[in-house]
Amino acid sequence: MIGMGKSISHTAASMSYGMTEEKEAEIIHSQYLAGETPREITEEFRIIQEQNELCKKNTLSFVLSPTIEDGRKLKAEQLKEMTERFLKEMRLREHQAVAFVHRDKEHVHVHLYANRISFEGKAYNDSFIGKRSQQMAERVARQMELTTVREAQQEKLYRMQELRAEIQKIHEKVMARDRPRDFDQYIKSMEENNVKVIPSINRQNQLQGFRFEYKGTNLKGSEVHRSMSMGRIAGQMNFEKERAQRIARDKSMELMGRTVNVPTSFTKTIIKKTIKLAVKVVRDTGIGI
Repeated sequence: MIGMGKSISHTAASMSYGMTEEKEAEIIHSQYLAGETPREITEEFRIIQEQNELCKKNTLSFVLSPTIEDGRKLKAEQLKEMTERFLKEMRLREHQAVAFVHRDKEHVHVHLYANRISFEGKAYNDSFIGKRSQQMAERVARQMELTTVREAQQEKLYRMQELRAEIQKIHEKVMARDRPRDFDQYIKSMEENNVKVIPSINRQNQLQGFRFEYKGTNLKGSEVHRSMSMGRIAGQMNFEKERAQRIARDKSMELMGRTVNVPTSFTKTIIKKTIKLAVKVVRDTGIGI
């Protein structure tokens, strides 16, 4: 669960955003308040805030955001408990506060507003409020057996490693089975295996590399595996001799119906590969000896 917090001065505007009907807002917690609308709540906040006019950012604004999976399971009562636990950990149980849940997106989250000014007129210490908000949200997540930020990051990392391995496996299968002779063939074969290959072309119309889209992820070739950089993919292909020579001469090639420039390092790679193939043919067949 992610926790974010800050001090604000625009209480009414912020609450109005949070409580708009378009976002399917639902009040899940209220303490020391009688009002239910942003205007009513802001006015009740103001009465207490008038005791400390030196404090300009006199409202605390928090967002509590469980993971998508946790959010789907949490009912209003559990979201209320989560909010109350957070207020307790932040030592704000004796301050006016209101919280409402947003379900307008797939990601359920809670907007929480607390009066920074206590009933005694003292301003709540907001030093490192952002960091403390995250720490207390982590504590609440552990108390309620919800996914913490660290756990979510580890899960995301593990999932990303799985996707990288899958893309690399598809790449290796395409190279071994289809033996593409140019990038157009390679791109087509990869797409037939549900991996979209997107050329990265800069403003000078030079091919820089490729990105790979797969199951909602978008990664550079080098991020998938070091063997999948543009140069290394080219080194695994069987370019025709005449085509390789033309690319080296023109420092450009046809790619998906357009002519793109290629770096010198790329032309050297495919020329070396072509020479190696030619030498192999001579050795295997004896032709040219």
